[in-house]
Amino acid sequence: MKIEQLYTGCLAQGAYYIESKGEVAIIDPLRETQQYMDKAKANNAQIKYVLETHFHADFVSGHVDLAEKTGATIVFGPGAQTEYNIHSATDGEELKLGELTIKVLHTPGHTLESVTYLLKDENGKDYAIFSGDTLFLGDVGRPDLAIKSDLTERDLAGMLYDSLREKIMPLADDVIVYPAHGAGSACGKNLSKETIGVLGEQKKTNYALRADMTKEEFIEEVLHGIAPPPQYFAKNAMMNKMGYDAFDDILKTGNNPLSPEEFEALANHESALVLDVRTQADFIKSHIPNSIFIGLNGQFAPWVGALITDIKQPILLVVPEGKSEEAVTRLSRVGYDNTLGYLEGGIDAWKASGKDIDTLESISAEEFEKRANASELNVLDVRKDGEYKSMHLKSAQHFALDYINNQMDQIDKDKTYYVHCAGGYRSVIAASILKARGYHNLIDIAGGFGAIKKTDLPTTDFVCPSTL
Repeated sequence: MKIEQLYTGCLAQGAYYIESKGEVAIIDPLRETQQYMDKAKANNAQIKYVLETHFHADFVSGHVDLAEKTGATIVFGPGAQTEYNIHSATDGEELKLGELTIKVLHTPGHTLESVTYLLKDENGKDYAIFSGDTLFLGDVGRPDLAIKSDLTERDLAGMLYDSLREKIMPLADDVIVYPAHGAGSACGKNLSKETIGVLGEQKKTNYALRADMTKEEFIEEVLHGIAPPPQYFAKNAMMNKMGYDAFDDILKTGNNPLSPEEFEALANHESALVLDVRTQADFIKSHIPNSIFIGLNGQFAPWVGALITDIKQPILLVVPEGKSEEAVTRLSRVGYDNTLGYLEGGIDAWKASGKDIDTLESISAEEFEKRANASELNVLDVRKDGEYKSMHLKSAQHFALDYINNQMDQIDKDKTYYVHCAGGYRSVIAASILKARGYHNLIDIAGGFGAIKKTDLPTTDFVCPSTL
């Protein structure tokens, strides 16, 4: 038996490779499928199943491409309806993989078709669960994504309570837990940084698995403090149900080098968004006017999904040398398949062609302190709600990046704003979006709140985020 977790930090997502006697199952694969086929080929094995724990909302899965390339059977839980061929498994159904058995446990709550796959070893002993978004380490899946006219988030939360207690908690404490996500995912509230655990530890420490918890208590606690889902979630879930264009075709079209003249022509005539994915330091120094910054070195794909509201938006890329394929791939993971190409030679080629560039003023926290002590400043704190409530500058206006598209009327184009986040990544994203919308009097505070806290500027008292 071979089990490998293939974890993608940008999405905080875990896919899984399971192999026994030359047969392979892939659970919750990413959009780019070559890695799974290469792994199977290296082991002289054949991919038999592509197992989906549910219709993912936070990324586009690679199940359709992988099945077409390998002949594997796509398996979803009971009631799943798609526009392509699948095997809709029944609760308790057992799938054979070499000497192993994979039992399908229907665990609705996060979504209606959600399943947990229980892996039994060659002796029939319960070995591990692949719990999808039903059970995370330290948390459980959010039950507000599959709301329908006749089904509320409270109904789904009640289903999740039953699923956990009837299907998962009765399993032995030594069963390994392989969840679909870790810390950083928007699919839960407070996921652990660990990505593999054991069920006994979760029974002791996970708030949602308390033995004395009533269903009503569970519903109240699991729904408390859930932020609205990012706007792209519903769009990704639909792509996973309906199918999508082949990733190889997306990569071929998007990974296309363009001269500055070709790049500018497409930007003008295709209404393409210019997306700069270099580091924030490079963007601050020089960038194409009206371009948007979302750097590859951060939570790139989730921020693209949260902030670019049109999933079919034509995109032109400004990338670090050799990073164009990575950028196109990571965009496609969240369904942004309309990349038209990238600027060959990068910003240096743009400058050499004599075209205009723009810059962003950025100052140290120490310089910001001097200016703040000399006069009253307008400060935008673009961190998340919990971060702001935990501790913030007393003079700062909360202007969360997550909801920037809905709050433009809260600021004045004629005023100067100092912008900060926690460390410097999100503030540059926010500043780039504001600049593209005509807000030009913006100054980034390098190092963000982490650096600001080291100054003597007045802040609110710290409140532990877990108590909010």
